[in-house]
Amino acid sequence: MSRQEAIAQYTAAWKLGQRYYKAALAKGSYPYPQVLEEILNERMSAGRIELGLVDIPAEQIVGTKTHGRRFAFAGNFMPLFDPETEFATKWISLCEAHLGDEGIRDPIRCCEYMGRFYVQEGNKRVSVLKSYDAPTIPGYVTRILPVYSDDPAVQLYYEFLQFYPRCSLYQIQFTQPGSYEKLIQAMGYEREHVWTTDEKRAFLALQSRFASIYRKLGGASLPGTVSDALLSCLQVFPFAELRAQSTEQLAKTIEGMWADVKSAALPKQIALSTQPEEKEKGLVSRILGISHQDHLKLAFIYAHKPENSVWTRGHVQGAKALQAAMGAKLALKEYWALDGDYDKAMEEAAADGAELLIATTPQMLGACRRIAAKNPKLRVMDCALSQPYAGLRTYYSRSYEAKFITGAIAGAMAEKDRIGYIANYPIVGVPADINAFALGAQMTNPRVKIELLWSSQDTNPIAKFLEHGIRVISNRDAETELKSGGALDWGLYRLMEDGVVQPLALPCWDWGRFYIQVVQSIFNGSWDTLSKSQEGQAINYWWGMSGHVIDVQFSSGLPEGIHRMAEHLRHDLMDGWVDPFQCRILDQTQTLRNDGSRGFSPEELLQMDWLCENVEGCIPALETLRPEAQETSRILAIHHD
Repeated sequence: MSRQEAIAQYTAAWKLGQRYYKAALAKGSYPYPQVLEEILNERMSAGRIELGLVDIPAEQIVGTKTHGRRFAFAGNFMPLFDPETEFATKWISLCEAHLGDEGIRDPIRCCEYMGRFYVQEGNKRVSVLKSYDAPTIPGYVTRILPVYSDDPAVQLYYEFLQFYPRCSLYQIQFTQPGSYEKLIQAMGYEREHVWTTDEKRAFLALQSRFASIYRKLGGASLPGTVSDALLSCLQVFPFAELRAQSTEQLAKTIEGMWADVKSAALPKQIALSTQPEEKEKGLVSRILGISHQDHLKLAFIYAHKPENSVWTRGHVQGAKALQAAMGAKLALKEYWALDGDYDKAMEEAAADGAELLIATTPQMLGACRRIAAKNPKLRVMDCALSQPYAGLRTYYSRSYEAKFITGAIAGAMAEKDRIGYIANYPIVGVPADINAFALGAQMTNPRVKIELLWSSQDTNPIAKFLEHGIRVISNRDAETELKSGGALDWGLYRLMEDGVVQPLALPCWDWGRFYIQVVQSIFNGSWDTLSKSQEGQAINYWWGMSGHVIDVQFSSGLPEGIHRMAEHLRHDLMDGWVDPFQCRILDQTQTLRNDGSRGFSPEELLQMDWLCENVEGCIPALETLRPEAQETSRILAIHHD
């Protein structure tokens, strides 16, 4: 490289430095590299570790260890001194060496704190290499450990410290807790697996290609990192598949996943729709020029035959009600993924021209994300809850409202102040169901205790209840065959002394009512209005009794006074006059969860992970469940990480 070319490189870098400096001043931000000594004092340090020679990601070198040459560089490490200065002469000579036969051979020395690097020796080397967009710079690194605290950034950094010995890559940086563990799972590695050199090179090669496309699509303006965005894609498509894609194919995949990528970077990823959209929204959308349609091709995806699954039967009945309501405006087709190959069924539906695809079980969530990414114009919904994926929509009902009513009935009917409660999976929303039931029972019987068992753990919880003298039992919320004896157990019931089951009340879904309102929202344009109003968040439908998608059926054998009380509660819940959780609430540890002055927000209800004081039992850990129950519990975990 000639001296003249090195001078030209300095001039270009100097202009970049001046531009950064002036822009920073205009915004009122700091225009120079950060100084570690100004950020850190010894009380903030929990120790130091010498890491040896590390390939440091250039973009993570953000400052200097001491004040030293701070004013010689802008915050992007481009030079600020005029080209005629002695500093410029030394920079230019270093630049000549960089592209000469010898190159810059000496590694820099720096400190790393919280994933960022501060140069101790070699500022000009960093400046020269950054001016050529070098992806990494070799350096001897001293890691300074922060004192562990409740600060989310510190906790996230300690997650990185657990991950680093297995991978030794600073290029993998996340902003969300639990992401390092999710990456290991997405890559298919065991938790303690140490990445080989080839595995690290393969990952960095994919991340580099991904980063180029990500930035072209506007990723630089998002608050997350490239690693955050890549993880979103790896949770949908296998690493080997993404790695094998051409640049053009990879760009198409990322574009299909872009809604999820953007929502993953948001501080609040989920937007809950708790009520049906108002009818006037359709008129508003037409005034605003939002497109709507008058015919729709809809695909339902089922995992089981209705004769074998009460759950599927409810959705099939809902689909029939939808078709009857829409008539010729709707072309509805059913697809049966009985072998568990959900992707195949959804690909077939997409090939048949489906415009709305409705999956009916949480186990289809992964397949839904893949089909949505491959077909960005296809509307996709899955019957799941609290899922942060903006590329599709999820739906469920506020079943805790119905549970509150059945709890009140159970409290009034309980013998010896004890009630049995059979929960299914320890998943999002279920603790709210249990607690609403317990509060309803406490309202009508302050002495009552709820014995909690889990069908995902225990094969015969009813036998245990009978051993304990419990005869009023809340079972699953749909009719099902009882394997022992063949009697019907549905919702809330009482087991009589002679073994006869006396039904009391049943929480039940009206999926047809929900599907009709969703399809109408597409016809009148409010589907698109809702999308625009949420600014990239994932939309989860969580309608309750006021939306008429969940209700309670009362047995004709229910005592008259209790029946009247339950009907009053039902109407008050529908009208919004009653909030089951707006009361004084103590949990099992006697911690005050509510003083009665307010209700809980939807988010608080969904992420509830504690139980009321009158509940005997606990929320089981995933590993204690039967193997077939673990998949659903993992997908709909109370805490996603």
